[in-house]
Amino acid sequence: MSERLGAKSVQEVAEAIDAEIGTLPVRNTPSVRAIRRRYTQELKGASATFVLELAQELATTYSLRWVGYELVRYHRGAFASVGEVELEALGQGIDSWSRVDSFARTLAGPAWLRGQVSDGPIRRWAHSADRWWRRAALVSTVALNVRSKGGYGDTPRTLAVCRLLAADQDDMVVKALSWALRELVPHDPEAVRAFLDEYDDVLAARVKREVRNKLATGLENPPHSSR
Repeated sequence: MSERLGAKSVQEVAEAIDAEIGTLPVRNTPSVRAIRRRYTQELKGASATFVLELAQELATTYSLRWVGYELVRYHRGAFASVGEVELEALGQGIDSWSRVDSFARTLAGPAWLRGQVSDGPIRRWAHSADRWWRRAALVSTVALNVRSKGGYGDTPRTLAVCRLLAADQDDMVVKALSWALRELVPHDPEAVRAFLDEYDDVLAARVKREVRNKLATGLENPPHSSR
């Protein structure tokens, strides 16, 4: 770690991060992320275990879950060590739209894309009684298809998850299903059209409307839509 952090414990570093964020004159995502980026640099020499434990501490004690996720994601050793066990431990407590999407976009999807976790956990989440884990399964597919984040287009794995949740009418899941399908459109529009036709009887009207709009216009988000 940096000289400034020295031999501080996980708890001490978490407390320091929280204190710095607490003194921000304007607390928003860019200002908090600036602090996270500085700590990413200072934690380069820290062990993977230290960074993973720090992320847990930030999530459970300070409600700084996304900051912890990003510290893991941008620490080479910590992210490389994320497998199924570590991922599900870090996901405990995802109980809102923002927490789920931060978890799935920052950690779960990228780890899945890189083969650090198998399809098994993602499919298990899709079968969960918890709406937030079902949403996490769908949002995790986004990493497979976003080119700017290394996604290459993965029709089989994306649609496998979408099929499991095609009939789900929970609003948070419906929005995520629409998002997952729209991200696949640039890679395989014909497969998405076939999916819409196959599941026409059970898909929510929102999914059909938004995905067909993307197929027809190429727009990332139709007017008044929400992920």
